[in-house]
Amino acid sequence: MSATKELVKVMKLEDLKPLIGKEVQVRDETIALFRLSNGEVRAVSNRCPHKNGPLAEGIVSGEYVFCPLHDWKISLTTGEVQKPDDGCIATYETAVIDGYVYVGGLKHHEKHDLNR
Repeated sequence: MSATKELVKVMKLEDLKPLIGKEVQVRDETIALFRLSNGEVRAVSNRCPHKNGPLAEGIVSGEYVFCPLHDWKISLTTGEVQKPDDGCIATYETAVIDGYVYVGGLKHHEKHDLNR
């Protein structure tokens, strides 16, 4: 990984398959990267706020990922968990530059209870 300004180069875009999550380390954070069917790239914390499920292993539908442990539906845009469940995960800035995916700083983050 290399840094360009505030962004960190994490992988080639061609290696991020559409609708298949990929776990990456950026600084001290474990992040789940997703390439949506419309080509946009999203980055979120890789841990579900419910029971720490690995979101990179979840199923993507539209702009949501479903946690592989208990099927919680989480927005890849806002990090918010869909009701009736409750919680929120961190989301990160992303950019695609010259065929590479970059991840930047936090876009959105709220405290959440990881022990529900």
